[in-house]
Amino acid sequence: MRSPTQNNDARAHTRRGRLRQRIFELVLFAMLGALMFCSKIVMEALPNIHLLGMLVMVYTIVFRSKALIPIYVYVFLTGLYAGFATWWIPHLYLWTVLWGVTMLLPRQMPRMVARIVYPLICALHGFAYGVLYAPVQAVVYHLGWQGMLSWIAAGLYFDIVHGCGNFAFGFLIQPLSQLLLRLHQKHSR
Repeated sequence: MRSPTQNNDARAHTRRGRLRQRIFELVLFAMLGALMFCSKIVMEALPNIHLLGMLVMVYTIVFRSKALIPIYVYVFLTGLYAGFATWWIPHLYLWTVLWGVTMLLPRQMPRMVARIVYPLICALHGFAYGVLYAPVQAVVYHLGWQGMLSWIAAGLYFDIVHGCGNFAFGFLIQPLSQLLLRLHQKHSR
């Protein structure tokens, strides 16, 4: 039987462990969000080709609902860097769509299936990016239905490039998520 002092020590040790874990996750998620932001800045020379879709999926596979933290760190940094203007508003939901679709995928997907499914989902998000972005543009600029469809059609080339880039980087999702999961589990012990 434990004495009251031993019970208090055990509770204090547990609280310190939880606090340490929360601080670690806070720093980790801030760094992962900053990684998203820096990767986007570094790759801006290539129109609509970036690592963002791949990183969103990797973070979601590993951290599940907590992946929203680095995603929104990225969204905030993007607004801070380029200005919180009307172009930024769709960023509040664009990456959440990919996060949500990734959350719906089975957690224990066989590796060979994941190697096909992950790039396809990532590519579909890239192909649909303009369609997902368009409703806000239509509302903000009073485009109407035909104006919104014209806006989507005008950006179709960029969505095709975006989807192809996401497909290519999508092949990194499965190995990177396995690596990040192993590293996170190793630290969590």
